[in-house]
Amino acid sequence: MFGKSILAVAAMALTPGLSEASADDWRQPLVDGLDGPDFTVEGGLYYKKNFEQSAGTVEFQSEEKFTGNGAVKLSIKPICGANPDECSERAELWERPPLRVPYDQPIWYGFAVKFGDPIPQAAHRYLIAQWKREIGPEAVGDFSPFLALRMKSGKLFVTVETNYFPEFTPGTDSHPAICEPGQTRVWPRPDTNQMRALIAADSSWGPDDGGEFVACTNQIQVINRGNPLPRPDDGWIDFVILTKPGAAGDGHVEIFANNKWIVTVKGNIGHNDHGLGENQYAKVGPYRAAKSDTWTMYYDDFRRSPNCKDVLRDAAACAKVK
Repeated sequence: MFGKSILAVAAMALTPGLSEASADDWRQPLVDGLDGPDFTVEGGLYYKKNFEQSAGTVEFQSEEKFTGNGAVKLSIKPICGANPDECSERAELWERPPLRVPYDQPIWYGFAVKFGDPIPQAAHRYLIAQWKREIGPEAVGDFSPFLALRMKSGKLFVTVETNYFPEFTPGTDSHPAICEPGQTRVWPRPDTNQMRALIAADSSWGPDDGGEFVACTNQIQVINRGNPLPRPDDGWIDFVILTKPGAAGDGHVEIFANNKWIVTVKGNIGHNDHGLGENQYAKVGPYRAAKSDTWTMYYDDFRRSPNCKDVLRDAAACAKVK
């Protein structure tokens, strides 16, 4: 199925009207039930081919599904060999470049995800979805995703990233700062000109988790809506997420999971360095630092729209989002 997906994407690029997109194409809703036998034109997703993505396999199958007739199974195998510290392994679904969203615009995403067995329990870098800003040839530096759904030690958590700023309450590994009301726990990363904030976690998250988030800041505000993230072993998780980067303080993120409102995040979100591109984009699928085993995830019911109701499918809940 992997080879067929790549060929189908190539065919899509040659389809009249698909290779040329107007500036407003990003406003059109995207929907792909991921029922197969391949990605739909209406969904705007494709499997990008490069070395790190060669770790992945793509299978449209019907045994595990959230809605419809099937879902896509994404698996990662080890490929990094003798240089694991300089290598990552991915099986991510990308949005086609002509449909990417301007960086300063809000956009809603939805997708359902299920962890295949066995669920990794290592204290390792695992991501199941991420959102990034385009990186141009003049950009210099390391730019982590401005929003990422992550897992470590079998526990699910979410981070946002922005440019480094000095306005924070410092802490150390042995003495983390105590965050006051209105502050958010962050990991200062001056070597990469970045700040990473912990914005949500599942119910198994405890005081000994997230040890790198030792500082506190009020430059990123998290409003807890009273619900933790689901746990990786809870079965299908239907995420609905609003992304609007704003490195100058006007960023906005909303996270829902299984029809429950998890958090609202506002403030410094994203990067504004020289050479970065005009658009944001999502990558939905498993990504990890090099590892020696196989990791499998299932994804279903992808949708994207500037209209909350197209994605969350709950007009009353959408009306509460400000």
